[in-house]
Amino acid sequence: MNNTSKKIISILLCASLITGTIGAGIYSIASAKNESPSISENITVKKEKAKKDTKNAEKNETVYVLSRADGSVQKIIVSDWLKNMSSAKNITDASSLLDIENVKGDESYTVDDDSVVWDADGQDIYYRGSSSAELPVGIKISYTLDGKEISPESLAGKSGKITIRFDYTNSAYEMKKINGKEEKIFVPFAMLTGIILDDDIFRNVEVTNGKLINDGMRSVVAGAAFPGLQESLGLDKNDLEIPEYIEITADVTDFRMGMTATIATNEIFNEINTDKLDSDDELSDSLSELTEAMTRLEDGSSALYDGLCELLEKSDDLVKGANQLADGSKKLADGTKSLSSGASELQSGAAQLNSGLQTIVKNNDSLNGGAKQVFDTLLAAANSQISASGLDVPALTVENYGSILDGAIASLDSTNVYNQALSQVTEAVNAQKDYICTQVEAAVRQQVSVQVRETVIQQMKAKGMTDEMLQSDEIQNQITALTEKNTNEQMQSAEIKAAIDEQVGLQIQKAISENMASDEVQSKLSAASAGAQSLISLKSQLDSYNAFYIGLRTYTDGVSQAATGASKLSSGVSSVKSGADQLNKGAGELNSGIKKMQDGIPALIDGIKKLRDGSLQLKDGLNEFDEKGVSKIVKAFDGDLAGLTERMKALKSVSQNYKAFSGISDDMDGQVKFFFRTDAVE
Repeated sequence: MNNTSKKIISILLCASLITGTIGAGIYSIASAKNESPSISENITVKKEKAKKDTKNAEKNETVYVLSRADGSVQKIIVSDWLKNMSSAKNITDASSLLDIENVKGDESYTVDDDSVVWDADGQDIYYRGSSSAELPVGIKISYTLDGKEISPESLAGKSGKITIRFDYTNSAYEMKKINGKEEKIFVPFAMLTGIILDDDIFRNVEVTNGKLINDGMRSVVAGAAFPGLQESLGLDKNDLEIPEYIEITADVTDFRMGMTATIATNEIFNEINTDKLDSDDELSDSLSELTEAMTRLEDGSSALYDGLCELLEKSDDLVKGANQLADGSKKLADGTKSLSSGASELQSGAAQLNSGLQTIVKNNDSLNGGAKQVFDTLLAAANSQISASGLDVPALTVENYGSILDGAIASLDSTNVYNQALSQVTEAVNAQKDYICTQVEAAVRQQVSVQVRETVIQQMKAKGMTDEMLQSDEIQNQITALTEKNTNEQMQSAEIKAAIDEQVGLQIQKAISENMASDEVQSKLSAASAGAQSLISLKSQLDSYNAFYIGLRTYTDGVSQAATGASKLSSGVSSVKSGADQLNKGAGELNSGIKKMQDGIPALIDGIKKLRDGSLQLKDGLNEFDEKGVSKIVKAFDGDLAGLTERMKALKSVSQNYKAFSGISDDMDGQVKFFFRTDAVE
């Protein structure tokens, strides 16, 4: 067997023994490289340098799916990052999104048929939009209470035995020719779901196809599934079943549950190096050799145990006849030789187990980094929401979001908002004071002018002028001139000026009152209360994901501890191998030293008893290892290995072809991940 065949087989064995499902084994195959795949939004999958140099841009897409508590889709928001690797002036993108907006710059775009052309001017482009297109993967969440199906709306506040099941679907596939036959090969999405359960509500929690971590107050459930992978690999579920669902059971009191978060990504399978897979014949021979080795190892351990039992039963004869003991020691020597050979195989398997777990540990940073990036994305969306509401607060981070949001909620107190609005309105009205003075002065002048003109006319009548005489052009000109002169004099009087100042003050107060009563100001005052509630809800959602994030880090710490244990196990098996070699050597010397051994027969009998018990444990352990590990893997693939390499290559090809959800240009590389968030049940 070459190294790649050994790596695939050993990792499948480790996955079968540790998780009981081949799904984890397939994940380990994808991870069995020096490079660890990343699901972070800001860290792209490492590509071959030659391939990168031929592309001008790369598209990194995250699809946020807001769903109801049963998994049905409410809204799809897509965030895209166009990496301008050649610093091009324009980037041509293909996108089916609606309501496209630039979220990090002021670069504009034009639409040309099905293409979106961005005026990048050498910069990266960050934009988002909405979509109503069908998703390639989906989630259906069903609930049963005491064995009866129930809707999430009716479940809130109920008590009893609850079962929550997440069924994952995959509708993205390509037709590929496998062994001369056209078959569906699905895009290999890994679905990773996280849920936080309150210990005051959920007890006796169990999970299928997942892990459970409890900190004394909450249980964090982390599950994984691979919808479509079973069919793509052509595996019989009776041999090995790849999970396509997770299921949680618990006893609940006054049921309520927060949001759930699911990440769907195909990046894991993009990293499989199919160029290093062996031929089908080599892989088949490798499994056959492994099966034969396990049979020999089991036969050797059984022979050792049976021989030791017989030796113990015949200890009386051993005391009576050294010749019979010599014959028995010869059989013991043969048995210990088989044990030494089997111990070598066991030592190799333990080393591979340790190597496989160390490979899994390498992915811890990737998984934690992906969860951190999701957190950063949620915070970025929260920052955009707060900015759009008009609040001026520092940017939210993982470390400060709690204190910032608490301060913002306090600032939205209705009294503070009213005083702020009054100050702004007063400042705006006072800025128009000169204009108000002009208008008031004009109105007063008009009133004074009317009164002065009437006085001038009465004075002329008193001097004997008739109405007919007053209508002449000459007299009218005199009246106008006198009226203008007297009006100017009146406007300069202290009484008129005081009246103008008083009227200006009244008009300013009236304008302030009218503006405070306007729909715009009243709407802002009403929005203050709603804004505070919105911020409280936002903080609650961020707190929920923060708890999941902390739980995930606890889980990866646990994986690291398991890897440390595997390393110690490998060292221990090496000691067993060394001991088996020494036993084999001692058995060879036993026959020649039979007479000397006669003096120590009582001590020997006691040692045989202990050795018998140890060999039984070894025999049982080897049987379990064969039954749960080797036999299971061999049964699943024996007879179908001709297409295994072909299917793995088809899987990688289909995975790499799926680069975007909303569309992508032919000359652009890309990657896409989906983040599902379901509503809480309250």
